[in-house]
Amino acid sequence: MPRRRIDVKLLFASLGIAAGIVLVVVGVRASVTGDEEQNLPDNIEQIDPVRGATQVPQQSEVFVDLATGYQAVLVIDGIELPTFSLDDFETETQAGGTVPEAGGQQLSLPPGTVFEPGNATLTFTPGDDELITEFDTGEHTATVLYWKREDGRNASRSFSWTFYVV
Repeated sequence: MPRRRIDVKLLFASLGIAAGIVLVVVGVRASVTGDEEQNLPDNIEQIDPVRGATQVPQQSEVFVDLATGYQAVLVIDGIELPTFSLDDFETETQAGGTVPEAGGQQLSLPPGTVFEPGNATLTFTPGDDELITEFDTGEHTATVLYWKREDGRNASRSFSWTFYVV
């Protein structure tokens, strides 16, 4: 039986397809997305707006989700925002006798960053009574100073990120 001759065009086309498949697989395995791209410290679980966000509205809130057992303060564009704990606020409200009735009045929160100890989250929303009323168009820097509750603020570490407001 005579030996079949190799078609050079078919050989190069097959090699090109194989190389393309290998490059796609390598590219997908090497890509960094989601939480990995944010490169957050171990004790910070989530931030919003995300690091490097480019389409953030002016009234967006800044949110930080910490690991359990941590507390923190938020610094935005060099301004350390006052922080109050929801637990402390609820205790003061109940001691002052201003507990709202079910379905009745709503309590207004003091200006600043809300720290919710049960979830270890910080939330800041710009507003009329806040140090930052709205985010101007452009780049902004947020920094969270965080520490283990039992270690105190003197043992704090920091994490900063930027976002761009449109």
